[in-house]
This record gives sequence, structure tokens and C-alpha cells, in this order.
Amino acid sequence: MSKTVTLRLDDNNYAQFRKLAKEDNRPLSNFIETAALRYIEEHGFVDEYEMAEISENKELNLSIANGLRDAKLRQGKFV
Repeated sequence: MSKTVTLRLDDNNYAQFRKLAKEDNRPLSNFIETAALRYIEEHGFVDEYEMAEISENKELNLSIANGLRDAKLRQGKFV
């Protein structure tokens, strides 16, 4: 079920979003939702090539495994 969110924008940002939504022939709310989802997708996750690089890096994976072990044992310093 969809939820309603109130968003406060200054006049310049509102005008820019409105213009871009109109150019894309979509409602303002859909334009903002799509832009937010694209941002999350681009910045919140690694792509398949980056993941392959991470998976192949034995030193990094050992460090992650050690950190996970320490966290489970509540050892070490967390910053």
C-alpha cells in the first residue's frame, strides 16, 4: 500500500522539479520518487563488476570476516 509523504521544497527547487517532471511527461510525485530510487540504486549498492572485484580480493574478505567475528564477540573498537 502506498504512503503519502509531505515534502517541503524551496521555490527554486520546486520549479526545477516541476519543469523536469513536465518535460518527462509525468506527475511531480512520480518524478521525485523515481529520482530518489535512482539515487539509491546508484549510490547505495555496488554493481556486478564492483562486487566481482570485492569477491576476488582475498585480503579484503579476510579483513571483513575478522571484523564480523570481532563484532559478534563484541571485541575490538567500533568507530
